[in-house]
Amino acid sequence: MRCHEVDYHIVGHDIQMVEIELDPNETVVAEAGAMTYMEQDIDFETKMGDGSGGVMDKLFGLGKRMLTGESVFLTHFSNRGGQKRKVAFSAPFPGSVIPLNLAELGEEVICQRTAFLAAAFGTQVDIAFNKRLGSGFFGGEGFILERLRGDGMAFIHAGGTIVRKDLRNETLRLDTGCLVAFSGDIDYGIAMSGGLKSMLFGGEGLFLATLSGTGSVWVQSMPFSRLAERVLSQSRPIQDSE
Repeated sequence: MRCHEVDYHIVGHDIQMVEIELDPNETVVAEAGAMTYMEQDIDFETKMGDGSGGVMDKLFGLGKRMLTGESVFLTHFSNRGGQKRKVAFSAPFPGSVIPLNLAELGEEVICQRTAFLAAAFGTQVDIAFNKRLGSGFFGGEGFILERLRGDGMAFIHAGGTIVRKDLRNETLRLDTGCLVAFSGDIDYGIAMSGGLKSMLFGGEGLFLATLSGTGSVWVQSMPFSRLAERVLSQSRPIQDSE
């Protein structure tokens, strides 16, 4: 299935949202609760899955989402009018929106399960289990990933400043929480961060994500887990004083 060809505009700087323009009868799918506003003639319906693939593919995909505790529902927004209309989406915490032209990225990108925001109808949104079991036990947020497949636009969300690293038969190591997404040709795994002394006293965590090969990697400077920890640590003295 070819994806709908949607136009878009990124709104804002530090706290962004994406405004998607739909031609008549065009559709975009999004995570439930991501919609910020929509113009007249936009109709929305919550459905099981992304609407792509055959019956067996849909059932298999839904089964994987249920096993991992992910929601099996996505919201489909369609333009039922006779002229172009807009719908906008944002994530529930401050950050940046990353537009992904899947046709230019080998038609596959794998992202953290909390990163997906919206995509043109026809994009397959599926759970991607990591092939290496160790990555699941030690990768923190990296065990359950989402695979986006198609030839249209998809949009993901990340915290802080976003850096795109283009690897050419190279290896990149980073904090597991800072990994946002990578193209399908990249090999992803988990490695120990260093010697025993560095692991215990270095402050960088016991394990690092390793990404090798040729392709693109997106990195975030402020993952939500790190932001939540900072907010919680600052609130403790206030609670103790009370």
